Amino acid sequence: MEVILTVEHLRKHFSADPVLVDVSFQLRDGDKVGLVGPNGCGKTTLLNILAGREESEKGSIVKASGTSIGYLEQRPENNSDRTLLDEAKLALAPLVEMQHEAERLADQLSQTTDETEQIRLAARYDRIHESLQRHDAYHLDYRIEKILHGVGFTDDEFTKPVSALSGGEMNRLNLARLLLEEPDVMLLDEPSNHLDLLATEWLENFLHDTSAAVILVSHDRYFLDRVTNRTFELFHGTIDDYPGNFSKYTALKEERLTVQTRTYEKYIEEVEKAKEFIRRNHYGMKAAQAEDRRKKLERLMETPADLPRKIETPSMRFNKPSRTGDIVFRCEKLSKGFTSGKPLFRDLTFDIERGQRWAILGPNGCGKTTLLRCLLNEITPDSGKSVHGQGLKIGYFDQQLHVLDDSLQVVDAIRPVNKKIFEEPARRSLLGLFGLTGDQQLQTVASLSGGQRCRAALAKLSAEDANVLILDEPTNHLDLWARAALEKAIRDFEGTVLLISHDRYFVDRVADHLLIIQPDARFKTLEGNYSTFRHMVSKGLMADPFLTDAFSDRKAAGGVGKAMVSTIKQIQNRNNNESDIGKPNAPSNETEKQKTKNKITVPQSSGKKHKEPLRKEEHWKNQQGKTGETIPLDDTKTKKEKKVRKFPFRKIHEIEEEIFARETQIMAWNDDLLRPEIARDGERTKAIHLEIKEEQEKIAQLYEHWEEANELNW
Repeated sequence: MEVILTVEHLRKHFSADPVLVDVSFQLRDGDKVGLVGPNGCGKTTLLNILAGREESEKGSIVKASGTSIGYLEQRPENNSDRTLLDEAKLALAPLVEMQHEAERLADQLSQTTDETEQIRLAARYDRIHESLQRHDAYHLDYRIEKILHGVGFTDDEFTKPVSALSGGEMNRLNLARLLLEEPDVMLLDEPSNHLDLLATEWLENFLHDTSAAVILVSHDRYFLDRVTNRTFELFHGTIDDYPGNFSKYTALKEERLTVQTRTYEKYIEEVEKAKEFIRRNHYGMKAAQAEDRRKKLERLMETPADLPRKIETPSMRFNKPSRTGDIVFRCEKLSKGFTSGKPLFRDLTFDIERGQRWAILGPNGCGKTTLLRCLLNEITPDSGKSVHGQGLKIGYFDQQLHVLDDSLQVVDAIRPVNKKIFEEPARRSLLGLFGLTGDQQLQTVASLSGGQRCRAALAKLSAEDANVLILDEPTNHLDLWARAALEKAIRDFEGTVLLISHDRYFVDRVADHLLIIQPDARFKTLEGNYSTFRHMVSKGLMADPFLTDAFSDRKAAGGVGKAMVSTIKQIQNRNNNESDIGKPNAPSNETEKQKTKNKITVPQSSGKKHKEPLRKEEHWKNQQGKTGETIPLDDTKTKKEKKVRKFPFRKIHEIEEEIFARETQIMAWNDDLLRPEIARDGERTKAIHLEIKEEQEKIAQLYEHWEEANELNW
């Protein structure tokens, strides 16, 4: 593949310590690169330099001829009075101008009589026409609407002035403009911020399919996994290049770190041995040998081994909780709505048991945070009730971080009200576990960055010794390593957890139960994690609340077709009428059933007047007189063939549960195959592949059983 961007030896300072020390890499056509590194390592600075927004102090950036670069920054600003649609069209201004030129050339061709001029105009028109076709410029309006819908805008918002857009809407508009421009290299800094789940998945598919090269900064690990095929790790001012997506990077990083650590330890050991030999034998019979060792030591010191590129992960933890009752929360027919009259959720009934970890999923605005506040008794529901179990000590993480007093030093702000004895050394130690060290602990809360404030709020939550954690978007502003530490802390926590998060990877790793709020204010409970939920949706066993909500608000989600709408309706109909599975033409009421039971329609030959259906008894007598055969009154036995079961009778939901269990096991085995210690064990790898194959055969048989049960279990 052609190299379209070459970066060599970039260097950049903002203070005494350099942000970029020696950054070098090559970008090839079609590369999808994830740029990862801890907060403050210089990822945004590097993107600004690549985009020409900032200058480096040293180094060079060489682009291939004709290569264009587009940049999506985190905090875009635009005070234009143009409408959202007109602003989006500006991204295609060169193509629009080409269209106008083609129209002018066509007019001139129709009017000129000079043959030489006609040839010149025709040649120019052909070149423009070819360029317009190559860029699909005859469908610009469709492209603009598709991408605006894709990033989450509705038709009603197309006429909204740009100056009236919120920060999140402005971010989405600039993303749409960049996607419309289709530069050769896209630099994307947190592009999924402010996107709902449907728009995020749409963007994943768009970036995966585009021919442009992409350098992507994101804290969304699912997003990185689905889009990228290379990973750049920016740490200590330099870049390490890894093949593969984020999951592949984490596996390779562990192996590379092991080698780096061994090499560095061996280097230190050799240096120390040489120094000790020189010290002991500098004077004496082995002085000549000591001199040789001194020269060898000088050579070692000239080419020192690199320090292991270990990115420290904070050791977050929550204290051992006290015991609660078996039932932590019980909701009975809980409903809540606001002034619009439309309920956010209705008749919510579920139990959360001690030790379970629940995640709430649903589209933006469906009432997830409102539900948490109802459970905390901060808001009174319209109907129903929520009951707390015995012995609850609730710790609440508010996504707005209101639990912290901005005027206090961090070390004082995390002191819980219920702990009178909590000395400063213990508080400083706790902050260190959450990644806040040194002078950061003595800063005021107001001076902290978003990630630091989030860590401080989590440290305060730990200090409260809660046995129930309620977390509203706890991963906001955390880098990838802090998110991994929080995941481990929650998995190790022996209490009960209820959380909201847009981080699908986080939900996948943490949750064992899901509460899925549907767009029509209904709800579903599901035992499993995010992968379980997506599996059920993909198999048509559950409606997708994100997709159905989007269809009610914007056209076909930027390119999802009518077939998907039809599929969603079928799923919804089946979920609403589970008792009618396998009865496509079931009578709508008892009267019609009775009529069908008592009547048989007799086929009429052509040309004869249509007769009323005869009663069964009359038809039976007529047929008996003609053939002498007895016709049974039970019309279910008049069928010539009755389908014989291939499998024993089982309830549909039991088959589904077994399918999910077996497919979850396969996913676990696939995760095991990625672990280095198993990948190096040929016998174990072969055994796992054999187990996966056997399980897949059983699953295929279960799907046949499921189809038969759907048809015959009524």
